[in-house]
Amino acid sequence: MIQRRTVGIVGTGNVGVAAAYALFNQRLANEIILVDKDQERAEGEAMDLMHGQLLVGNVNVRAGNYSDLSNAQVIVISAGISQGSPDDSRLDLLNKNIEVFRDIIEQLDSHAPEAILVIATNPVDILTFATQKISNRASSKIIGTGTLLDTARFRSLLGKYYGVDPKSVHAYILGEHGDSEVPIWSQAAIGGKPLKNNEILGHHFDDTTMDSLFEQTKNAAYRIIERKGYTNTAIGVVIARILRAILEDESNVLPISINAKGSYDIHDVCLSLPCSVGIDGVEGRILPDISKEEHEGLQHSAAILKEQIKKLDID
Repeated sequence: MIQRRTVGIVGTGNVGVAAAYALFNQRLANEIILVDKDQERAEGEAMDLMHGQLLVGNVNVRAGNYSDLSNAQVIVISAGISQGSPDDSRLDLLNKNIEVFRDIIEQLDSHAPEAILVIATNPVDILTFATQKISNRASSKIIGTGTLLDTARFRSLLGKYYGVDPKSVHAYILGEHGDSEVPIWSQAAIGGKPLKNNEILGHHFDDTTMDSLFEQTKNAAYRIIERKGYTNTAIGVVIARILRAILEDESNVLPISINAKGSYDIHDVCLSLPCSVGIDGVEGRILPDISKEEHEGLQHSAAILKEQIKKLDID
């Protein structure tokens, strides 16, 4: 018997809709259920997607409520409050979003306690940590999208520089999904050949160029927001990639936000590390051998996140 795949998406803003569109196009689920406090918005988005069903295939998209998510294997949380005015501080906004998450998680723990949660709302590391504190489910079933998008951007830029398919580039951005993220140059390679201090296809590892590519990676979201007001399509594809790893039990290694639990001597904070992701969520972590500088970078990233967490009303 073919197992039905049901995915829930809580929050039908720009990111939630982009995720639904990616999942729909890739036919990763038999059923996609959209949940939003604005029921009409969710219904409209579901109707819009369903009008493409003839061209995509038999994927049922509908609006629902939390009780409809009882059979969902994976639930994406992309809900949250955006900044209402310039007077809203980042800390106030974070605490408001934690209260939003508290309500959502209580509902999901009640109606879908076995589902894997994929957190997509920013700041994703802090909200992943908060979700793990609030929820009763195992932390292995709570995943933040983390630096998978940053890593995709990074590999894309490196692929363009070296003239190869980004899929042939093996390089990670780890740590915070934000300004303190860390490029892992010590393990970056193409075709098994390290990038550092080597020439590949006539292109040298030039420190100035590499620093520029990393800065472009780190600042990509700001540049996109300046032009269109928000980012959504690439993170939608990232969410679909994580869900494919889970639903198809791929045990794929992805840089996602999890509780470090002592990795690289980091405790009590969520940030991105390479993890094997499959049907049970996080199956294990793979910790590459990194340089002293990179280790210090991850420690710094963790310290920044911890400082923010201390100011929040999570417990």
